[in-house]
Amino acid sequence: MIKIHDKTLKDVEFGVVLDQICEYTITSLGEEAVRAILPFEVPSQLLRELDYVNEYRSSFDNDNRIPNHGFEAINKELKLLRIENTFLEVPSLQKLVRISLTVNGFVKFLEKFKAYYPKLHQYSQHIEVTTSIIDQVDAVVDRFGDIKDDASPQLQVLRREITKLKSKINSSFSSALNRYHGLDYLDDIRETVVENRRVLAVKAMYRRKVKGAIMGGSKTGSIVYIEPETTLQFTRELNNVEYDEKEEVIKILKELTDYIRLFTPLLNDYQAFLTKIDVIASKAKYARSINAILPEISDKRELNLIDAYHPLLYLTNKEKGTKTFPQSINLNSDNRIIVISGPNAGGKSITLKTVGLLQAMIQSAILIPVHERSTVCLFERIISDIGDNQSIENHLSTYSYRLKQMNYFLKKCNSKTLFLIDEFGTGSDPELGGALAETFLEVFYERKAFGIITTHYSNLKLLANELPHMQNANMLFNEKSLEPMYKLVTGQAGSSFTFEVAQKNGIPYSLINKSKKKIERGKVRFDATIAKLQKERSKLERTERSLKENEKKKLSEAEKLEKTNAKIQKKLESFQELYDSNQRLIYLGQKVNDLAEKYFDNNRKRELLSELFRLVQIENAKRKRMSAKQKRVEKAKEKQIKHEAEKKVEAIRKKKKVAKAKEVVIEEPKPILKVGDLVRMHDGRAVGSIDTIEKNKATVNYGLFTTNVSLDLLELVEKK
Repeated sequence: MIKIHDKTLKDVEFGVVLDQICEYTITSLGEEAVRAILPFEVPSQLLRELDYVNEYRSSFDNDNRIPNHGFEAINKELKLLRIENTFLEVPSLQKLVRISLTVNGFVKFLEKFKAYYPKLHQYSQHIEVTTSIIDQVDAVVDRFGDIKDDASPQLQVLRREITKLKSKINSSFSSALNRYHGLDYLDDIRETVVENRRVLAVKAMYRRKVKGAIMGGSKTGSIVYIEPETTLQFTRELNNVEYDEKEEVIKILKELTDYIRLFTPLLNDYQAFLTKIDVIASKAKYARSINAILPEISDKRELNLIDAYHPLLYLTNKEKGTKTFPQSINLNSDNRIIVISGPNAGGKSITLKTVGLLQAMIQSAILIPVHERSTVCLFERIISDIGDNQSIENHLSTYSYRLKQMNYFLKKCNSKTLFLIDEFGTGSDPELGGALAETFLEVFYERKAFGIITTHYSNLKLLANELPHMQNANMLFNEKSLEPMYKLVTGQAGSSFTFEVAQKNGIPYSLINKSKKKIERGKVRFDATIAKLQKERSKLERTERSLKENEKKKLSEAEKLEKTNAKIQKKLESFQELYDSNQRLIYLGQKVNDLAEKYFDNNRKRELLSELFRLVQIENAKRKRMSAKQKRVEKAKEKQIKHEAEKKVEAIRKKKKVAKAKEVVIEEPKPILKVGDLVRMHDGRAVGSIDTIEKNKATVNYGLFTTNVSLDLLELVEKK
């Protein structure tokens, strides 16, 4: 039996998640059902519900979208059906028809696509598909919501009688209207309607001359409204028949209601089914909004959350357009308890709440935002102590309240429990509170419970380092800016960076140094060592990220090279085919040329034809038999290869032309060299001066030696 404490659900803000899921419901009953969601107590039922939500979630990614399940609540109709001698009005009957049509369509869809949605199809099997309610209501009520004339033989007779009487009323009224109008007894408006009856507008002076019932008069008293006597008789008859009609309609509705009353259990099932589908659909839509999945549910005691996001934080940051940092946490039989330490505002509490909330969600059949390789297990009990719990009403201090919580933990904690404690041991004297917290933690450890705690106490960090199935962890901080990096790293404790943060916030170094002297030297060295290790870990993290980025770049480049190589290989093959084809044509051309020369010499026509025929037969023997279609394809292919080759050749020619154009450079006139100019050889670096020039040769003085050089091999460095 699974039990998650109400306080834990409140601590991890499970109610806020339910509020967000409610936004995706489309029925009032669905919203009520979502708000009432609690973690499942029976594992088999939980796993079944998770499958339902996961299947519905998968429908968003395929073409077989699950149809609409919206409906109006029929609670009032179901209550009336349970009371004898009551009947349903037409709008209520239409609601029952609509809910029947919706359920029938939904169940038929799941039957058709049961390969895609096997679990939902299995769940819908207990729902009976019937059109009895729809057929019976349609036989009585038309599409405009009126009772049909042929709903019963008696109603048909009464409706005909009503039509006849209405015709007689109109005829008699028209007769009276014409008669009294001819006698000039009527006002200019002639007639009007009073109490849904046609009446004559009689001048007041002639009211006694018009036989009928006075129905009223004008405000001035100049007109009296009279219903003619003959019309009045027919109206009375009409009222009696209309009363009989109403009685007949009630009788029909009662008979129809009595028939539908037999389907009350089925209608109950219909409403419950669609309400459940609304809950499943809203969970699936919420899962899509937070990129949630169904991780592997393990029978072993193993909780491995990879890239886990806090759903509420993820949605809030998504609206703001800021990044949310995922966490990866692993708890198993060899690593049951994690002690997270480090400075405040580094994300310790968020990590704690992320684990608690995701576990509460998955055990309530709500998908969670984690990596697909994540694994979760089910805990029989989840207990937590997160946040400041000082109780003003009960006059309890934070520490007193926490001691009561610890007492509860000690009673309930076992090997199938997950405990989550924020700022473990705080609220009392650091030395004494730390010692008591260490004792509690040892008890939890001995009982083989799983848990995560956050703390600043050094003794708890040391305990986690000493016990084999307990592990230290810290939230990474930038060692230079002391800004949080919101990443959990296991394996070592975190420094509180107390003095570093104080120095960053402008506290004088002299005061910080004085504070350091007031505490034990060993504690300072311990904290400094942890801080140093954290800095090293941070550097390693950056190096690892850099290496991964380089690896990705290399893989990308390798893929590009492979693609390029494949393209080149394909082009080489095409060019080889073209080359082979051209070589064959050259060979044939040479053969034909040899035959022509031979014929030129001996002028033997028969021998020429024989040789040509033999050459054609040899070539045809090499050809493959192909259909006309295949020939067209081959010709098109050859044409394409030739076209590509020509394009390549043209491109190469253009490049050569451009290169030649660049090579043609107008040479500047060479300067005239004179005695005293500084010069050097074209291929040398040494600079000398010209002493003499004779017969296109110059004597160049390099200081230590002189040499005779042709003027063409010298270039001017500086004029005299």
